[in-house]
Amino acid sequence: MGILDIFRRNIQDATVQKVETRSAMAAGFTAEIMAARESYISGRSGLAELTSTVQACVTLWEGAFSLADVSGTTLLDRRTMGLLARSVALRGEGVFLIRDDRLIPCADWDLSTRDGEPRAYRVSVSEAGGSRSETALAAEVLHFRIASDPVAPWAGQAPLRRAALSASLLNEVETALRDVYRDAPLGSKIVHVPEGSADDMESMRRAFRGKRGATLLIEGQALAVAAGMHPNQSKLPEDLSPNLSMSMTPQTLEAARGAVCAAFGVLPALLTPLAQGPLVREAQRHLAGWVLQPMAEVLAEEATRKLGASVVIDVGRPLQAFDAGGRARALSQLIEAMGRAKELGLTPAELGAAFTSVNWGGGDGLA
Repeated sequence: MGILDIFRRNIQDATVQKVETRSAMAAGFTAEIMAARESYISGRSGLAELTSTVQACVTLWEGAFSLADVSGTTLLDRRTMGLLARSVALRGEGVFLIRDDRLIPCADWDLSTRDGEPRAYRVSVSEAGGSRSETALAAEVLHFRIASDPVAPWAGQAPLRRAALSASLLNEVETALRDVYRDAPLGSKIVHVPEGSADDMESMRRAFRGKRGATLLIEGQALAVAAGMHPNQSKLPEDLSPNLSMSMTPQTLEAARGAVCAAFGVLPALLTPLAQGPLVREAQRHLAGWVLQPMAEVLAEEATRKLGASVVIDVGRPLQAFDAGGRARALSQLIEAMGRAKELGLTPAELGAAFTSVNWGGGDGLA
């Protein structure tokens, strides 16, 4: 057997090489290796999604979508909406196979496009004993994605991927803090004691060790003199705990957490210990009005196209993401204004013109 046979080359024509093809779609070991590709990256290293800040934001998305009012279909139940919200928060997109009575979540997928629009999918569905692959047309798949790039409009982007620097900073700071509390000699001190015999010093070290801190050093006065220090100059214990305040760790951690929360559409003040009721309500309104409801509208359009029914998804009402007191006062003032207009004999057209002038009616030129 020649060397060409070892490398699977044709003996007659050494320039012809057999190409070994592999599938990158399986949900086994190959998929775990391929999971490092760009569509799976959350932030810089993919580890920021493990932090409590990210999980708190993802939980808010899950809860909001699970509580959303869905009309026009029964396939988007609360469990499916929660799965969809988590997939979108961590991966930027979610794919579900459309079946007669339910939507089947897909763990992995590949697709072909025409004019930037998906035509067919090859999906992988997780099972208890492994996974199975299935091919489906675009009309059989509910594909929801956010923050699509014009270069790849068929794929979504997760918030952490769009805020890679902040996610990486948060991960690095929390990892550094973990290492400090795990390895640093917190609570350990250098204690100056009168010099004694070696046995007495060792016994004293064993007596102190384990009281507090992983390490405790005892320095005799003779050692201090040998180091050029007078024994009476420093009798106070010297602390070995690192001074984290000098490295601005709290400020850096707070800034990184705030940036990650903002990437998810959550006001950073919502997670502060001093958050009060009005602030919490405003944060809920901001999250529902500027982040979740636009996503719900896009999902409703996708479901309307694929499910053949007019689907409407409302996130604001279940979350009470509105000022109930302000609405009540506005309603009272409107009724009073309409009654006053009736007393003055204004026509409906004149009243409508008055409402339009203050942007309370259609045709005000804002849309």
